Amino acid sequence: MSKDAEVLEKVREMVAKDPRYRPEAYDFVRGSLDFAASHFGIQGHLTGRQLLEGIRLMAVEQYGPMAKTVMDHWGVHRTQDFGDIVFNMIEAGLLSKTESDRRDDFTDVYDFEEVFERKYPWHNRG
Repeated sequence: MSKDAEVLEKVREMVAKDPRYRPEAYDFVRGSLDFAASHFGIQGHLTGRQLLEGIRLMAVEQYGPMAKTVMDHWGVHRTQDFGDIVFNMIEAGLLSKTESDRRDDFTDVYDFEEVFERKYPWHNRG
C-alpha cells in the first residue's frame, strides 16, 4: 500500500470513529503543519498555538472571506475542534506529540467569527 493510500485509509477510519469532522479537515491540518513550519521558520515540532496560527493564516490565504463557511462545512467551529482533529491524527499514528502537548493547548485560542469575519483583513476596506 502506498503512503498516500495508507493515509487515506487512516483518515477514513478516523472519520468513521469520529464523524464530527469531514476528511477535508484532516487534510487541511496536514497542509497547515507544513505551512506553519515554513511561516515560522521552524524545523521540527510545532506547538498547538503555532499550528493554530498557521491554520488561521492558511485559511485566510486559501479561502478568503469564505474561511469560516468552509470550516463550518467541515464540522470545525472552534479551535478545540482542531485540537480534537490533531489528537485523532496522533492516535491514528499520522502525527506525533511531545510530553508537553495537550488538548488544552487548542482551547479558546481564538474565536472563528472574530478572526475570519469581524477582523478579516479586507473587511473594513471601502
